[in-house]
Amino acid sequence: MIKFRLHISIFILLFSCLTVFGQTKKELEEQRKRLKKEIVQVNNLLFKEQKREKNVLEDLKDLNQKIDVRQKLIRTINSEAKLLSSEINKNKLELSKLEKELAALKKDYASMIYKSYKSKSQQSRMMFILSSQNFYQAYKRLEYMKQYTSFRKRQGDQIGVQTLIIKKKNDSLLYQKQVKDTLLSVEKDQKEQIELDKKNKEQLISTIKKKERKYKREIQNKINAEKRIAEKIDKIIKDEIAKANRLANAKLKNKPKTTKKNEFVLSPEAKALAARFELNKGKLPWPIEEGLITRRFGKQSHPIYPGITINSTGLHMITKKGKSAQAIFNGKILNVLVTSGGKRNVLIQHGNYITSYNNLEKLYVKKGDNVKTGQKIGQIFTDKVSGKTTLIFVLYKNTTKLNPASWILKR
Repeated sequence: MIKFRLHISIFILLFSCLTVFGQTKKELEEQRKRLKKEIVQVNNLLFKEQKREKNVLEDLKDLNQKIDVRQKLIRTINSEAKLLSSEINKNKLELSKLEKELAALKKDYASMIYKSYKSKSQQSRMMFILSSQNFYQAYKRLEYMKQYTSFRKRQGDQIGVQTLIIKKKNDSLLYQKQVKDTLLSVEKDQKEQIELDKKNKEQLISTIKKKERKYKREIQNKINAEKRIAEKIDKIIKDEIAKANRLANAKLKNKPKTTKKNEFVLSPEAKALAARFELNKGKLPWPIEEGLITRRFGKQSHPIYPGITINSTGLHMITKKGKSAQAIFNGKILNVLVTSGGKRNVLIQHGNYITSYNNLEKLYVKKGDNVKTGQKIGQIFTDKVSGKTTLIFVLYKNTTKLNPASWILKR
């Protein structure tokens, strides 16, 4: 009985360990689902949109992103398969141990039944009690028989419990093997797709190498154009901060509030709004309903020419044609900038935080409007050549650019 209780305690401990282990497995499952969804989005948004002209640079960049997502999925599947293999091996060892314990229990039970049978054949229970020398001995013999019967029942119950545990372990092993086989099948399919993508990539690289100087010049021109727009936006923000602070200090008359250069003088209401914005870090909604990120924030090597550095001011997000940009938090339209080609950039102030929505073609708001979280502010421009609908989303604290990916929800 003590041995059985010890075994149950070990089993409970093992189960609790597997629960903690399963949390990691659950995270990998969720990551795998996210990556599979991202692959679908990459195919839909980067490869199914109608393109007026063939642009090998854009095609190669898109292909690189497609391969990168598939490789991430393969790495996730590998990690998941390794965890499953480890869990299967642990379960096999536990199953072997349980089967040995069950065999020992059955052997003990069979021996006990045999002894009981032999005892019955020699004399009946009643004769065993009546042959007692006195009443006390008869009482003790009766109690012993009751205890022996009870012990036999408990041992039979133990065998039943042990058998059930083994069945569950077997079922668990079978399921885990099926999951692992499915994962390996998905991995094989992804590897085959990557090989096809790599062949296409080699063809594109071969085409690009023939006109390398031309393509490098095009890339540099785009980088310079983005830099000029970013500088214009930076200047507008600085001018708006200076203007807002002059008005705020004028209201204070003889007691103007001192502040650092290029930082907002905040009213109590604006402070409260900024505080709420900060509290929502990592939980803010995306500025697009659906889509994916094609360029991250900060300095990074160009995806085709590593020798060229891109200083990305924010996130480049691709979505479907006709979709609109949405405010990620309550605020006020600080300014609207019209860039070359009639594209618009909207700045929304949230206390001393500013969100920038660049590459819009139609606006639903104007300077000075108050907006709510999720409110549509403008339709995103769709490039007629590439067929892509791209929003450039930038986040500032006063004039300092922040990484928007740290503030919005993870998808």
